[in-house]
Amino acid sequence: MSGTRFLLYPQAPILNPGREPEVVVVSCPAGTIGPGPEDDRMYAVNPVAKWPPYGMQTRRNGVRYLYLPPWNGNIHPPALPDAQGHFDHLDVDSHEFQAAHLFGCVRFVLDIWEDYFGQRIEWHFGDAFEKMELVNLPEYDNGHIGYGFLEVGSNLTESGVYTLDCTNFDVIAHEVGHGIIYSVVGVPDPDKETGEYNGFHESAADLVAMVSCLHFESVMDDLLENTHGNLYMLNRLNRIAELARNEQIRIASNSLTMAAFVNGWRKEHKLSQPLTGAIFDIFVDIFHEQLLDQELISPEVEDLADQYEYDQQSQVLVQEMFDNSYAGNESGFKGALEESRDIMGGYLAETWRRLPPDHLTYQIVGDILSDVDEDYGGGKYLRIIANNFEFREIGRVTVGPQLAKLPKENHMDSSRRLTPGSTELTHGKTPAYCERMRLARRSRRSPQYAGSSKPSGR
Repeated sequence: MSGTRFLLYPQAPILNPGREPEVVVVSCPAGTIGPGPEDDRMYAVNPVAKWPPYGMQTRRNGVRYLYLPPWNGNIHPPALPDAQGHFDHLDVDSHEFQAAHLFGCVRFVLDIWEDYFGQRIEWHFGDAFEKMELVNLPEYDNGHIGYGFLEVGSNLTESGVYTLDCTNFDVIAHEVGHGIIYSVVGVPDPDKETGEYNGFHESAADLVAMVSCLHFESVMDDLLENTHGNLYMLNRLNRIAELARNEQIRIASNSLTMAAFVNGWRKEHKLSQPLTGAIFDIFVDIFHEQLLDQELISPEVEDLADQYEYDQQSQVLVQEMFDNSYAGNESGFKGALEESRDIMGGYLAETWRRLPPDHLTYQIVGDILSDVDEDYGGGKYLRIIANNFEFREIGRVTVGPQLAKLPKENHMDSSRRLTPGSTELTHGKTPAYCERMRLARRSRRSPQYAGSSKPSGR
């Protein structure tokens, strides 16, 4: 029995007006995913008049509570499979497609990373919820994953473009990345948590999105067609959570080092950039090694390419050299990129599997990544790993303290970690089971969002 087909946008539709979504086949056999969609791991809903978002909320009397699934209110009609059990027949302008796209993206990313890990990735909330609730909530100007849910909203770019996160693969893959890290690495003891753990979490989520997007054939083809293998160009790969042309949340290819945080840090997204940059540079260097091993580029091209990002004068020459090398060798370059993608994905999975959550630092990440290379690659990339971590001053600079409390909308806020039994909700006292469940299940609706004039997403 074959897998189940979904229509997925590799990029937010606003970035490629007129481009149709691609058919992607996920691992679940056709006929095993029911209306919603829903399978044995998760289910998607398009709620009607749901507010507030899941997570930590405060009542009018000042009492804090944790709002968790399930949503028991009205919903838009669920996405239905066709007679063969597939979901690639839905109208892309419908609520049903939005739910199916959200579900399909999560399932696709899980398939990719379960393959890299070589095992099923269990949800970190499995002790309380059998399935994850996937929620499309356009009124919400963020996206987050938490205890029993993954909820995405919408975004208004600086240029005034309104986009739905449920059709933005990068945003969804990033949130799944957080879920993978919570499951595989875990949550540190509060007394042993480091700022770098928070930055690592954001970096890992970005890397999950980056590697996952390379599993779309169109992304691979467009990437090589636009760069001819010179990946340090500002391109689809290193624009993380891309929202609109020339607008992106974070750049994977960046020059930020740990020295920027010696006096402290404010946002974990910014703190993540030296680690993300180091891993991105390692990936590009591995790609260069693959091209060199297959004699698709010369040693001279590789040497000059290593200076590309930080030497403005060499950029034109490097691009010309890549243009010449790529011509006539398109399939070889694509094969090398696929191999580099899978080396990086496998190395990251094994590194994360070995990481301890307590007292985590970027230096520990680098040390374990080196161990993984020795175990699985015979130490082939040890120099590359060491040089890129050294360039970012990882291990040589101590990160200062957090300088300000995280804004409510930040990804590492408490709603991601708190469970119904968390003592933070009850001033240090563990509530009775019935009270925990009442707080978890109770839904509040804000009248100001009833009949909202905001775009519904249709």
